[in-house]
Parts: sequence; C-alpha cells; structure tokens
Amino acid sequence: MKNLYIAEKPSVAAQFADALGVKARRGNGFIEDDGHIITWCVGHLVTMCYPEKYDSKLKRWSLETLPFLPAEFKYELIEDVKPQFNIVSKLLNREDVGCIYICTDSGREGEYIYRLVDMMAGVKDKTRKRVWIDSQTQEEILRGIREAKDWSAYDNLSDSAYLRAKEDYLMGINFSRLLTLKYGNTLSAIMKRDKTIISIGRVMTCVLGMVVRREREIRDFVKTPFYRIMADIDGINAEWKVTPDSEYFESSKLYRENGFKTEKDAKELIDKIKTAGVPAELVKSEKKKETKNPPLLYNLAEIQNDCSRKFKISPDETLKIIQELYEKKLVTYPRTDARVLSSAVAKEIGKNLNGISKLPQYSGFTKLISESESWKKIGKSRYTNDSQITDHYAIIPTGQGLNALNSLGTMQTNVYDLIVRRFLSIFYPPAIYDKVAMEFAAGREHFFANFKVLRQSGYLDIVGAEKKSDDDEVAGEAPDIRKGSKLNIRSLEIKEGETTPPKRYNSGSMILAMENAGQLIEDEELRSQIKGSGIGTSATRAEILKKLCTIKYLALNHKTQIITPTLLGEMIYDTVDMSMRQMLNPELTASWEKGLSYVAEGSISSDEYMEKLNTFVAGRCSSVMKLNNQSVLKENYEKIRGSYKKSV
Repeated sequence: MKNLYIAEKPSVAAQFADALGVKARRGNGFIEDDGHIITWCVGHLVTMCYPEKYDSKLKRWSLETLPFLPAEFKYELIEDVKPQFNIVSKLLNREDVGCIYICTDSGREGEYIYRLVDMMAGVKDKTRKRVWIDSQTQEEILRGIREAKDWSAYDNLSDSAYLRAKEDYLMGINFSRLLTLKYGNTLSAIMKRDKTIISIGRVMTCVLGMVVRREREIRDFVKTPFYRIMADIDGINAEWKVTPDSEYFESSKLYRENGFKTEKDAKELIDKIKTAGVPAELVKSEKKKETKNPPLLYNLAEIQNDCSRKFKISPDETLKIIQELYEKKLVTYPRTDARVLSSAVAKEIGKNLNGISKLPQYSGFTKLISESESWKKIGKSRYTNDSQITDHYAIIPTGQGLNALNSLGTMQTNVYDLIVRRFLSIFYPPAIYDKVAMEFAAGREHFFANFKVLRQSGYLDIVGAEKKSDDDEVAGEAPDIRKGSKLNIRSLEIKEGETTPPKRYNSGSMILAMENAGQLIEDEELRSQIKGSGIGTSATRAEILKKLCTIKYLALNHKTQIITPTLLGEMIYDTVDMSMRQMLNPELTASWEKGLSYVAEGSISSDEYMEKLNTFVAGRCSSVMKLNNQSVLKENYEKIRGSYKKSV
C-alpha cells in the first residue's frame, strides 16, 4: 500500500517530494515512486453553486425569492481546474492508497480546500492524517508527517471553514440582490450610470464604512490656527506654557495651555518678556531612565503595515512576497496572527540563529547573541507565549534555504531583511534613554524643555534608530545645569500651527485597523494586548482591500498607499447606512469572526451558529423590504458630489 500526500500547490508538492526523497519524475498532475504518491490542488478546486443551480428560476433577481436560505448547500467543480480535480479524485480513491496525508496550508482555508475535494471525490474507507507545519524546511515537513494527527482532530476547524464560506455566501447573495433591487435603479438615475450592482460582503462592507467615515471626518474638519512661543535658552529649545503664575492663566486669549488664538497676542507676550529682560531660571529638572524593549515579532498584519509604510507596497503584494519566501524555505508560515514563539520552537531557536549566522550582513549580530547566550533565555521572555498562539507562531526566518537568496528580487530581499532584523532584535538588550524634563521661569512666565538622550542603543543597532519628533527630540548630551541657575534667553519666536484632521488610512494602517476591530491603534504595546477581535483574518484582509479597489468602491494611491473612497463608494455606504446599518459596524462584524473561532474551538456547535446566521439574514431582508426611503439618496448625492472632480 502507498501513502498519498496532497498539497495545496504544485510548488509545495515539490518540497514534500524532496523531503521524502521521491526522485521519480513528475507525471501528469502527480509524482509517484514505489512507496509514495504526491499530488496537489491548484488553490480551490471546488466552489459553492450559485442559486440558479438550486432552481433555474433563481437566476432572475427578484425580491419574491429572498431570503435565499438553502437547507442543504450545493457545490460544483471550478471549470478551469476540472482536469486536476479528476486526477486528484482518482488518486484519492485508488485501491493501493492506504493513507492520505492532507498537506494543504495549515489554516482554516487550507482545511476547507481539502475537505471540499474529499467530499466531491466521495472518498470512503481511507485513513486520513492532517500534516500541520510552520515552515517548508525538510526538517519541519518530516516532523509534520511524523506527528500527523487523524483528520478528525480538525473537524471543528473544518466546521468553522464551511460556516465562514456559507456566511459570506448568504450575506453576499441575499444582501447584494436585495439592495440592488431596492436601490440600484435609484443610484443609476442619480449618478447617470447604465447599471448599478451593489456588492455587499460581511467584511468588505464594514471596511468600506471605516474608510468613508474617516473621509467624512476629514472633510468636515475645520482647521483652527494657533500660535506657540519657542525660546532658545542658552542652546536649549523650550516652549512657553501657561501656569497659575502667568498673567495669562485662564485667559480667553489662549488656545489650550501652550498657544494663543491670535498671532497678535503671542507677539504681545514676547514683547513683554523682552522688555522685562529677565533671565530664565531653572526651577525644576528631572531625569528618568526610560527602557524600550525590542518589539514583538511580526505577524502578517504588522509586516503588512511596515511594508506599506517603508516600501509603499500594498498588503496583497506583501503577502505574495512572504508566501514566496515561505515556499523557498526562508521564512515560516505567513498567515499568522501571533507575534510570539511557541515554547517548543523557543527550545530549538539556536538552529535558526546558526543558519542566519552564515550570512555576512547578520553575522556580527549573531556573534554577539551567541556570546551573550541571550537566546537560551528567550523561552522565559515575553517573546514566547503558547497561550497567544492559535494555529501558528510569529513569522521568523528559518535559517535555511539560503541558496535561494541569490535569486530574490530587490523587494523580496527587503522584506526578508525586515523579518530577519525583527527576529534578531528580540535577543538584544533594550534601548535605554535618559528622559529629561526642565522648567524655566522668566518672571511670571514659564518655559518647558523635554528631550531624551540615548544611553544604550541595544536592539536599535539592528533595526535602526527611531525617527525624531519635534516634541521628543533625541539629543546628543543632556546639559549639566543646577537648579537655580540663571540662563540667557537668546531668542524668542512664534511658531504657527493648526489643528489637524484625522489621517487617512493607508493600506498598512487599514490592515491594522481591521485586525483591531475598526480601531487604528498605533501604539504597538497596546496592539499586542488585543487579540481575537479583528475583522476578517490574516489570510483574507489584503484580498478584501484589493476587491474593494477592483470594484471601484475605494481608490488606492500606489505611490503613497493612501486609501480614499470613490463617489460610488460613498453612495454605496449611504445606501447601506439607511437600510442595514449593522453591516457597517466593525464590532458586529468582528463578533461574527469571533463566533467562527468559537466553532473552531468547539465552544459552540455548527447548528447553533447556522441558526443565528439564518435569523440574521432573514431579519435584515424583511426589514429592508419594508423601507421606502430612496429619495434620501439624491439628497446625500447632492451633498457629496462636489467633493469629487468627476462622477464615477
């Protein structure tokens, strides 16, 4: 009897063949020798049927046929890949196949791909084992095969995969048809379009809502000018702020504590200080030690954000690159939400470091890591936490596949370098600063200086120094001045500023906001504390963003990676907002994803989830059918069309 191994892609199948030592030449859709057969899917081979396959009458869109909630779902082969399915199906049912090793990607979608194939092929009376791996190195592949569990251990994950597909299908089919029938002609007439199909998706519509709301906040924002007073006090940059001693305390002339509403009032204060001619006396000085630890490791969302910011590439481009690095054995599995190592991996982490040490550009770092033996302690640090890992640990370099580095393109090399440096940094000491705060009194008025002095660069030697900001300058040396010292005010100047609107999302920050249920949380430590509350998954977020741009609801500036809505996108938003506002709610959308996690964990059953889903879809359909509010769309269109140069 032979073992059959089924991978998700031909390239992955080739890796398994190498690991198993199968030297036979590739045949028509499979590789075979005396003891092994290796075959592959080409991504999805099976898909869900459109409604007309249930009943030909359902091909015509009609409100009378909604909601469409089939008791049994139908599936069909994808036309373009039927030949490969036929090959796989025949192999799965061969009499000489004793055990099937499922080697599709180790995640919910990979599980779904195989389960559909198994179902459509009608496989019976075969032992099936699930191979679950974190990289495609030979060592990891062989471990995965050796430790493969019976596929029944992943039944809950399979259930959640089927439910995710059913959920997207039911919401997409029902709500897209419903809103198109209800509002499509109105939108076409208002926007002078031939035809308007309204595309609705569980995650997609929520993301559209996040972008439109942000754009409208920016559009409605009224900038307020203010005027700050900056002083050069014997070479120390300081800023005036009001205190109870100041003659401007609680004055209506102030804009907050450190500025004036008019330039005239700011100039008046400067003239008073100059006329008084008093020195600046140091009345308070504090120096605190600040320790900044290396950041947590990369998960997919974090590296997509960094690549958008640093290299101006989209999240789907980033995922494609990391997937290629994964298939070349250079890095671990990319579609992960975890930012830590597992305890098992931490015990073997020396192997990864040893491999990386062979690369000249990193050998200096690995030498210091080896000498300090910091890698031996990583298992007891914040970078190792089994409780924060569901399917896979963080993205790290394997230390293998190094011959492939010569064939990488520039961007692939850049992304690999990011992953390696983030990984190496966790074995380095923290960066240590002296955080200095000074307060000067010039008569009744007070000036404040705040800056940091880098004392120990630590992990910054690997990842680079952080960008300086105006208010938190990293200075070369802290001045040695005693309290009570009187210094000269060399100059006083007005610094004009204005309040700023919220920032638009870029492709990377959008991925982070999706990960954090609609909140753009820029603080990395805070992000690390939030888990399991995201919109979509690490595997789907980039594709959702790409689809919104493809259907022209959103626009992506490829140079800056800034995301804005289109006029059509805003009108679709208004249509959803006035009909089924819940679909725009990030927290609600995240709760659906959380529910799928509960199914995968076995906390709730598929039947419970399906009942909730059917009730939700039926309820929304019923509510929208009763509405008669199309006229509101024209009013909204008139309000916003002036913000666009031309109609979409």
